[in-house]
Amino acid sequence: MDITYPITIALAKTWFRVADMKINMTGTEHIPREGGALLAINHLSYVDYLMAGYPGEKQGRLTRFMAKREVFDHPIGGPVMRSFKHISVDRSAGLESMERAEEAIRAGEVVGIFPESTISQSFLIKELKTGAVRIAARADAPLIPVVLWGTHRILTKGRKADLSRHQRIDIEVGEPMYPTGEDPIAETAELRSRMEAMLDRLILATPAEERPEGAWWLPKQYGGSAPTIEEAAAAYAEERRLRAQRKAAARKKG
Repeated sequence: MDITYPITIALAKTWFRVADMKINMTGTEHIPREGGALLAINHLSYVDYLMAGYPGEKQGRLTRFMAKREVFDHPIGGPVMRSFKHISVDRSAGLESMERAEEAIRAGEVVGIFPESTISQSFLIKELKTGAVRIAARADAPLIPVVLWGTHRILTKGRKADLSRHQRIDIEVGEPMYPTGEDPIAETAELRSRMEAMLDRLILATPAEERPEGAWWLPKQYGGSAPTIEEAAAAYAEERRLRAQRKAAARKKG
């Protein structure tokens, strides 16, 4: 029985109303009202879990998100995540995490996955991992692309939170795919292509006054100053190198 999840949803909807947030959603009918499904969601910010669950809520569904194990290890966040029945992802044991997701979907749950794995600092669709199509194929379930736009302006990596009122969030739920798993690379490329087209629609649907030249929240190809996919990838690689370096230094001290 779910107790904390519905309460959190109610609190989130209160926030949306108080902040007069303008949430525009299309395609929610693609999320089934019953039965298992896998949602493949782009990753722009730290509030994506909250926003990406909204389309399912409109269909009377609770989305069980796949999230990195470190979140579950947190003394406060861990119990909350488990109470929501979210799924822990241990990157060193990926197959086990996929099996848990598959089991949840076969049990009739809607599961959410971020196939980019990390936040896209270019705000475009990064290269996707093949896990999404493989899980959907193994579970014999629809794979439904969900693309968010605007969440990064609230809280994203390297930026201070902006909780100002009247923020605009756009969400498009795409038509389901039915992967076979016979060619995960090609099916993942198709998923990325669909998500890129969806993101393009959402960005171009944003009023011109919210797309000022040089804005940090706009990808370069749309006139903004966000890093390119290549620049963001290089920055992420450097970040991982420094993190590994710090861990190695800590081990030596220990």
